[in-house]
Amino acid sequence: MELFLADEHATLKLGKQLAQLCPPTQFTLFLEGELGAGKTTFSRGLLHALGHQGNVKSPTYTLVERYDLTTRTVFHFDLYRLIDPEELDYLGLDDYFNNGSLCLIEWAMQGSEYLPKPDLILEIKYQDHARIAKIHAPSMQGKAVLEQLKN
Repeated sequence: MELFLADEHATLKLGKQLAQLCPPTQFTLFLEGELGAGKTTFSRGLLHALGHQGNVKSPTYTLVERYDLTTRTVFHFDLYRLIDPEELDYLGLDDYFNNGSLCLIEWAMQGSEYLPKPDLILEIKYQDHARIAKIHAPSMQGKAVLEQLKN
């Protein structure tokens, strides 16, 4: 699926739409795209739609930010600065990918085989002054969300 994102508002809106469609079970979303493409903007839209009231910043230096919301826990990862995927062993990944958590992972390719398979992959690319979002669904859960998004 491919979507045109004219501006920041459209990126926030896509985050809100996906927040409403993600199942309450454990769900993993990979966010791909160049620096500044809108991955964190999308995450902000999603988190605010789920009830987070504060700032949403890219966890570039902390690797992961935890958001305990009324409906679920969201973990927002940014693996851009990860030097070696083995560093993820020290984070205790098993604690993040269970119990109905929603995991947003920027720069997932840096984590390689240490990460679980995603339910959805959102790739945001520049197109002039706008963006194009391509969404792929590798899992059955992801396919169900993508079908709902198409409608």
